[in-house]
Amino acid sequence: MKIINFKDTLKEEASKIDISLNNNILEKLEKYKDILIEWNEKINLTAITDEYEIIMKHFIDSLELVKYIDSSKKVIDVGTGAGFPGIVIAIYFEGKLDITLLDALNKRINFLQEVINTLQLTNITLVHGRAEECAKMKEHREKYDLVVSRAVASLPVLLEYEIPYVKVGGSCLIMKGDKVDVEIEKAKKAFDVLNAKLVNRYDYSYFVDNEKYIRVILDIKKYKETNSKYPRNNGQIKKNPL
Repeated sequence: MKIINFKDTLKEEASKIDISLNNNILEKLEKYKDILIEWNEKINLTAITDEYEIIMKHFIDSLELVKYIDSSKKVIDVGTGAGFPGIVIAIYFEGKLDITLLDALNKRINFLQEVINTLQLTNITLVHGRAEECAKMKEHREKYDLVVSRAVASLPVLLEYEIPYVKVGGSCLIMKGDKVDVEIEKAKKAFDVLNAKLVNRYDYSYFVDNEKYIRVILDIKKYKETNSKYPRNNGQIKKNPL
């Protein structure tokens, strides 16, 4: 869908979900979109290149998370990819949020650095590494109040990647699609083994070209330290999920 005015459309769509975006945020999100489209011609960052779909499937979807984030918390986006939801969250909180973006692919880290430099974003730390390896490092293990992620892996696998980053008493906000109930059922053992529990879920949806997209944010709390043997190596996690 051709956008006549990107910022106006984004502002209007955000207002529909009770999110207010000032002009500074809108300017930065538009620049982010421009850099994403430019870099996407060189490296594969996203299959979504239509401007309206970028607004809905990347920006509005990511902005749903800010309703449940306290800007005083220390946050990590595990498997951030092209920066969703982490960069969008950082832009929204205008430097008031301490957020780390973790990704295993150096090309994506280079892209994220370009976005950070161009948009002059502060309080963002980039980490190049595998989720299961960085979770074993003392500078990351159980150091975060909140882990966020979107479209990374199935829930049993994702929990093993992410729960080790969370402080006891902290949380994960995991973004999922309409098959989430099946995943929750399959993750019962993972919740138990990793000392975490599902405390809430936030269901929402949006339309693009008359197609309805059903989305869910899972709010998962960690109530006890993670056993040091988790996460296992990537092969074990994938071959034999908890």
